[in-house]
Amino acid sequence: MAAAFTFSDRARGIDASGIRKVFDLAAQLEDPINLSIGQPDYPVPDAVKTAIATAVANDRNAYSPSQGVAPLVSRLQADVDKAFGHADRRAFVTSGTSGGLMLALSALVNPGDEVVAFDPYFVMYKHLTTLCGGVCKFVDTYPDFRIDVEKVRAAIGHKTKAILCNSPANPTGAVMTEEEARGLAELSRETGVPLISDEIYELFCYDGPFVSPATFDENCLVVGGYSKTYGMTGLRVGYAHGPKALIEQMIKLQQYTFVCSPQPAQWGALAALDVDMSARVEEYRGKRDLLAGLIGENFPVRGADGAFYMFVPAPWGTGTEFVAACIKEGLLVIPGNVFSEQDTHFRISYAATDDTIRRGAEVLNRLAERGPA
Repeated sequence: MAAAFTFSDRARGIDASGIRKVFDLAAQLEDPINLSIGQPDYPVPDAVKTAIATAVANDRNAYSPSQGVAPLVSRLQADVDKAFGHADRRAFVTSGTSGGLMLALSALVNPGDEVVAFDPYFVMYKHLTTLCGGVCKFVDTYPDFRIDVEKVRAAIGHKTKAILCNSPANPTGAVMTEEEARGLAELSRETGVPLISDEIYELFCYDGPFVSPATFDENCLVVGGYSKTYGMTGLRVGYAHGPKALIEQMIKLQQYTFVCSPQPAQWGALAALDVDMSARVEEYRGKRDLLAGLIGENFPVRGADGAFYMFVPAPWGTGTEFVAACIKEGLLVIPGNVFSEQDTHFRISYAATDDTIRRGAEVLNRLAERGPA
């Protein structure tokens, strides 16, 4: 007799149907034009591969301390001290950036609490908050994906336990200005609501410098990682830095959940810190410009200042309907309602070869000009 499982509210509260439909349709394609992937199309640097292989060969395969191997933690702390100069700021190694976010929300959010985030949002924010028993309260940033601090202020209530921001942003590619970063930091200090800054795409800024809100707020928690910059998404190494009291709680939670980031990958991350990735950033700036130039007449491009995404409005129908038409033509993109409470846009990833970008743009333009079937 099969077991009669009764699933938890937290499991049933997560709806993965939107993106699952895309992947189910994609599975039927033999040679898709893939502009859906949220990871770099280049390989892990050789220095990182060598460091990981050496760690394995030297039997550095056991658990590390929950906060990370000492040389990596020391390097992180030194870099953080140099960048921010906050006496109480501590750093540690997480099991990926998503792991760091999970720890942060677990440390701050009780059932029924609220987390303020920006719509469009990275798909995990809503669901990680649900896992903690909380609720996301979204601040609309359409149509230009800019942050209005007064809208954030209006969204804060007595149940608000965190403000969660992401720059450069997934799915929009928007990069916070210094004014926006300073405004969020000042609001966090004024209200006492902790600010969590997801900076996984920090290096990929094309039209201006990256500004962390932690520059203006010693209590801001920063999460980041190595996955996007170095193409090591499957190796699960991230980091977090923030006030000592919060970091200690996160390390404690990591000890009883993820335990630690995989030790060999941590040695790879240490080696990655000495690899110059500026040529890759310039390469991706070129991909951004290529795609924007190819589709700009049919798709107004907002944001796209960083990361490797464009979040553009569907030229007809809903985002889901337009994406379904794209998939029928062999093109994989992601409907906007995966990242938003609206279904008006869709996400394009230009983390692909230039040829794939050109082929994808041809399909997009043809469908836009053709209209609904």
